[in-house]
Amino acid sequence: MTKAMVIHETGGPEVMQWEDVEVAEPGAGEVRLRQTVVGFNMIDIYRRKGLYPCQVPFITGSEAAGVVESIGEGVSKINPGDRVVYAIADIGAYTEGRLIRADKLVKIPDEISDEVAAAAFLKGLTAWYLVHKTWALKAGDRTLIYAAAGGVGTILCQWASHLGADIIGVVGSDEKAELAKQCGCQKVINYSKDDIVPAVMDHTRGKGVDVVYDSIGADTFQASLDCLRPRGLMVTYGNATGAVPPVNVLELMQRGSLFLTRPTLAHYANNQDDLLSGAKKLFAAIRSGIINIEINQKFDLQDAVKAHRLVESKKTTGATILRC
Repeated sequence: MTKAMVIHETGGPEVMQWEDVEVAEPGAGEVRLRQTVVGFNMIDIYRRKGLYPCQVPFITGSEAAGVVESIGEGVSKINPGDRVVYAIADIGAYTEGRLIRADKLVKIPDEISDEVAAAAFLKGLTAWYLVHKTWALKAGDRTLIYAAAGGVGTILCQWASHLGADIIGVVGSDEKAELAKQCGCQKVINYSKDDIVPAVMDHTRGKGVDVVYDSIGADTFQASLDCLRPRGLMVTYGNATGAVPPVNVLELMQRGSLFLTRPTLAHYANNQDDLLSGAKKLFAAIRSGIINIEINQKFDLQDAVKAHRLVESKKTTGATILRC
């Protein structure tokens, strides 16, 4: 029998229960996957808490790597034995095995491990669309990146640094500040010690930044707007402190005709061609050393409760994975 972390009611980490689940044979267009590593992402917490509503019972998680056990009718590009990874699928990653649509899977290159693939895929594709699609970063662009020592943040900073951006990273401790510097930040703000807006304006000589990548949400939204130059872009792509309250659009005019977007990966890789294009760029960046995947926390899948508690304590850096 396959084991999974099942949620029967939303709430704290303890609502995840290690239970038996049944996995059927794959239907048309489906693959049966034996998972090896599950990637942890903040959205797993949002769903567990109920911020992103799901019908209970459900299994949280959006990202995992594994080995194809069997394929259904009509599947031609994926074969049994293939190592694959996914990040854009229905919820249900916190499990030892599952059914999944074949067109959501990407083959893992031989030189990349399952752990790196599972730790990097969703977060790396997020960084890909943020720096290449939402705002095409170029040399000299000034950017503010929150959670610069986190799972997405470390990848985002490294990619932005490779593109030649002037990066201001925001972190919550001196230890995380050191990691952010190693990932390419020219300036790091420890929000537990310094106010963000004055520090940004000091670094940019009063000009502000071209683009803000804000994964924090409610607590930092107004400060982020204050850090932008006229006609700058505010990218709010996470909700670590809760969803951003309703926005009076006149504020965007009053603050300098600002642009505001709330993107999600599903809209940047909503077909297989875009998904494969993003994956190709991500894997190339990992192989060439542009991006180093920092896997700093490893748990067994049945210890996902401990992983969630640690992440919510804000004491983690880099990526967290759950081994099956």
